[in-house]
Amino acid sequence: MANTIKVKLVKGLIGTKQSHRATVRGLGLRRVNSERVLEDTPAVRGMINKVAYLVKVVA
Repeated sequence: MANTIKVKLVKGLIGTKQSHRATVRGLGLRRVNSERVLEDTPAVRGMINKVAYLVKVVA
């Protein structure tokens, strides 16, 4: 599993923009502390950057 990135949702979605909520769902994150291992692509990096205040890249 070379080019992967692990993302964790560290903040709740209440009070955030609808587009940011959709981005978090697009990353496959559902509730606080949920984690996903995703491919490290420019598209995924852009999604992470958009909601950087809600997620954390774990190792």
